[in-house]
Amino acid sequence: MTECIIEAGTILCGRGASGEAELRHDASIHVKDGVIAQIGPQACLTKGKGSLPRFGGSNMIAIPGLVNSHHHFGITPLMGGIPFAPLELWLPRFRAMRQIGPRLDTLYSAIEMLESGTTTVHHIHSGLVGGHEQWMDTTDTVLGAYGDIGMRAGYSFMMRDQNVFGYGPDADLLARLEGPLRDWVIEHLSASKTPPQDYMAFFREMRTRWHQREPNRVRMNLAPANLHWCSDDSLQMMFETARDVGANLHMHLVETERQAHFAQEKFGCSAVEHLRRLGCLGPDLTIGHGNWTSARDLEILADCACSVCHNASSGLRLGSGIAPVNAMVAQGIPVALGIDQSNIFDDRDMTAEMKLVWALHRDTGLFNDRLSAAQILQSATEHGAASVGYKGETGRLEPGMKADIVLIDKAKMERPFVDPRTPVADTLLHRLTKSAIKQVFVEGDMVVDDGKVTKINRAAVMAEIHDALSAPETPREAHARAMVDALVPHLEQDLRRAGHDARHRPYRFNAQPTE
Repeated sequence: MTECIIEAGTILCGRGASGEAELRHDASIHVKDGVIAQIGPQACLTKGKGSLPRFGGSNMIAIPGLVNSHHHFGITPLMGGIPFAPLELWLPRFRAMRQIGPRLDTLYSAIEMLESGTTTVHHIHSGLVGGHEQWMDTTDTVLGAYGDIGMRAGYSFMMRDQNVFGYGPDADLLARLEGPLRDWVIEHLSASKTPPQDYMAFFREMRTRWHQREPNRVRMNLAPANLHWCSDDSLQMMFETARDVGANLHMHLVETERQAHFAQEKFGCSAVEHLRRLGCLGPDLTIGHGNWTSARDLEILADCACSVCHNASSGLRLGSGIAPVNAMVAQGIPVALGIDQSNIFDDRDMTAEMKLVWALHRDTGLFNDRLSAAQILQSATEHGAASVGYKGETGRLEPGMKADIVLIDKAKMERPFVDPRTPVADTLLHRLTKSAIKQVFVEGDMVVDDGKVTKINRAAVMAEIHDALSAPETPREAHARAMVDALVPHLEQDLRRAGHDARHRPYRFNAQPTE
C-alpha cells in the first residue's frame, strides 16, 4: 500500500446533505495504506511529511474515482461486425463474434475506463460455458487482468436456465430446426442445462478464493440474467445464496417493452411485482436498465430500498427505451450509471455518459425538477460504488475511504476560460473529457499518469488485439456466422407471431402524429 500526499486547488468530496457538491479548496489528501487518512490545508497537512511522494498541485481538481456499474466485455459488437438491432435480435448475433480471450478483452475495456477516470467496474460476465475448470479459468483470468492493470472490480456471471433464444421454451424453437442448425443451437443451450445449484457452489467457491486473494479490490456478486431467462426456482436460489453470504445482486429487468409484456402475460403482473412476490426485492438488489418500469413499480422499488443502474447509451442505441430516471430520483431510489456494452461513442468513457444522462432527462417544463450536476456525479461515484459492493468504502473523498482519486488539469478542462462563478460541479460535468485527466489513483497507487495507464504495456495490448481481429476467419468462426444468419429469421418469425412488433409504444416524442 502507498503513503503519499495528493494536492489539489479544489477537491470535490461528493454530494452533501444539502444536495450541493461538497468542496475543499487549496487542500491536500494524506493517503496511508491505501486509505484517505486526512484531508486538510496544504500547509498544515504536509508539515513533517516532506519525505512522502507528492502528486498534483494547486492547478488540479481532485474527484472520486468514477464507477461503471454495468459492463459486459471489451470488444464492442460494432468492432466485431455486428449490426445494430433491437436487443432480442442483436444478442443472438454475439455468438458469431470473434473471441480474443478474456485477458485481452478485459484489458482493452479497462484501459478505456481507467484513462477516462473510472476506477471501479461491475463486470457482468455474459455467461459461463464449459465445465468447472473453464469457469474458474475464465473468472481468474478476468479478475487477474483487472488486478494487473490496477482497477477495482465487482464480478458476476449471468445465469439462464430457460428461454435462451427468445420468450418461449427452447424446445419449441428446436422442434422447428433441422440438421446442422439444430445441432448448433443444442450446443449453445448446454449452459442453461447446468443445475443452478452447481453455479451457486461455484459462486461460493470463487467468492472465498478472491476474498482471500484481493479482499479490498474484488467483490463477487450474483447476476440473475432476466425474468424471462430465469425460472422462479433459480431466482429464489440465487437470492437466497446472495443473502446467505452478504453479496449484492444485479438483475437486468424490463430493458425492452417486450420484457414488460412477457411479465404481464406470464404472471399477470409487472416484472417488479413478480419479484416482490418471490421475496427478491431488497437493498442488496440493483435493477439493470428498468426502462419500462411503471409509477407503481417505482413505488415498490423505493419501498424495498432497491437501486437502479441507468444505461442511457444502451437504451438509445438499441431502441430499448429511456428509463424514467427523474421519477426514480423523486421516489428516493439511488440511481447508478452503467455504460453497458459501450456508450454513444462506442467506448467506455464515463465523462461522456454523464453528459448524455444529464441532457436526456431535462424534460420540457419551465419549473420541473431536473437532475443537477452534483446528482449526476453522485450517480457515477457514490451510488455506483454501493451498487457494485463498495458502499462506505469508495465513491467519496473523505477520511476512512479508499483513496480512489482522479486528478484533473483545471486549465485544460476550462480552456480557454470558465467564469469562476460557474459551479465546479457544472464545469466538471459539462467540460470534463478524458484529455484533461492527468493522473488516476486506486488505493493511492498511481494507475494512470499523464493520461495513460502505467501498469501494463498499452501499445502491446492494442497491437495484439489488432493482430487477433485482423487474422483470417477460421472455419469454426465462419460456421458460427452462417448458423447465426440462419437462426435469426426463425427468431424474427417468433417475435412477429407473438405480436411484439405490432403493439410497441413510441418513447419520448414531443407529439404524436394524428390520423
